[in-house]
Amino acid sequence: MSFTLAIVGRPNVGKSTLFNRLVGKRLALVDDQPGVTRDLREGEAKLGDLRFTVIDTAGLEEATDDSLQGRMRRLTERAVEMADVCLFMIDARTGVLPADEVFADILRKKNAHVLLAANKGEGRAADAGVIEAYALGLGEPLRISAEHGEGMGDLLAALMPIADEFAAREAEYTPDTDVTLAEGEADAGEDIDAEARITPQKPLQVAVVGRPNAGKSTLINRIIGEERLLTGPEAGITRDSISLRTTWNGTPMRIFDTAGMRKKAKVQEKLEKLSVSDGLRAVKFAEVVVVLLDVEIPFEQQDLRIADLAEREGRAVVIAANKWDAEPEKQEKLRELKANFERLLPQLRGAPLVTVSAKTGKGLDRLHAAILRAHEVWNRRVSTARLNRWLGEMVEAHPPPAPSGRRIKLRYMTQAKTRPPGFVVMCSNPEKLSDSYSRYLINGLRDSFDMPGTPIRLHMRSQADANPYKNRKKSTPSRLRKHLGKKPHGE
Repeated sequence: MSFTLAIVGRPNVGKSTLFNRLVGKRLALVDDQPGVTRDLREGEAKLGDLRFTVIDTAGLEEATDDSLQGRMRRLTERAVEMADVCLFMIDARTGVLPADEVFADILRKKNAHVLLAANKGEGRAADAGVIEAYALGLGEPLRISAEHGEGMGDLLAALMPIADEFAAREAEYTPDTDVTLAEGEADAGEDIDAEARITPQKPLQVAVVGRPNAGKSTLINRIIGEERLLTGPEAGITRDSISLRTTWNGTPMRIFDTAGMRKKAKVQEKLEKLSVSDGLRAVKFAEVVVVLLDVEIPFEQQDLRIADLAEREGRAVVIAANKWDAEPEKQEKLRELKANFERLLPQLRGAPLVTVSAKTGKGLDRLHAAILRAHEVWNRRVSTARLNRWLGEMVEAHPPPAPSGRRIKLRYMTQAKTRPPGFVVMCSNPEKLSDSYSRYLINGLRDSFDMPGTPIRLHMRSQADANPYKNRKKSTPSRLRKHLGKKPHGE
């Protein structure tokens, strides 16, 4: 049975470095500056033959008030209670500090399985710190180096008995899963691609993006029903792109919380640059991107850039206006939002625009329905026969231009892909077809086949490209006669 391991300790002892080593990827931000990690980050870890879930936590600090450090500590303590095993890390080079002793007492009370690791244990400089670690009363310390991979065998040996214990529980408590669908059930719904099916094994991937302090983490906490992400009035609290698995109104989802994205000119600190690039990567992993606006200052330049980025990456987009509970003139504001949306984001014409309040939870049902609707459209498939009937009607209504007096002929159309929908039109002289006529066809596809808001890719291709003899030189008469075995006249 898979178990959960939480890595805890003071700031800058190497928790995120070990997390990255266990998951085999650089998922967590790492820097010499203490306090880089603020949220809980989960990953699928691999150590020898063991497979388990590992949680990277914020550094434990002696703060119990409502400051940022205090909220980070409470979030880490919740991770300790949730986890099956805690790996308490100290810095072997600095030795045991008073804060380490305080946190060791806390861990003994909160979790049954606690392992002690003395990190940065390579070399003689760490000998004294490893010996001091025995005084914490958490058993023999594991001497490891997260950066260089030393001591991973000892960590595996310590985790194996715990893994066996959870494997014994699995046989008793695991319910039946992975029910196979009967033949024909998987093909129900001829207009939706099979990849659209959402299951616990393939949850819907949703990224929540926006400017700093728009309420992204608060919204996700409200969706999952618990305070998993750090929130507060300070802008830019979230630094990592945190992914959380949840079931929202019966829909299995993996939701990515991203760092707030400011204008590029204002992003100066190294950490913020790493955070923004992490958020851009989350957009590429997502299927649906929720662009969260602050209703008090919506559709600023950075909001438009974020929405345009999601569209260029080919993701389904939902626009959500947050803090709706604080808006006094709701009807007037809603009309203004819709007008600005159509004017400023024409490439997303018809995309869902939803008003929500992350603080009170109002509008979340509408947001859930909009996400599912956007995902459905993103996976839509149109038959070739319907497309060609439609193409004939569109050409008859507005024929393509005739550059140099020669009319461009649109002969054939088919859908080449989904996620997002991509179409290919076979035509003559595709390079001479204007962008305005392509937009005319794309807007027609949206209206005729009910595909509002989703990115549509339309490619014009010359039918002559498929001709294998297009660039082949003609045979000369003499070569032709020789090939036929005939002698020239007069010979």
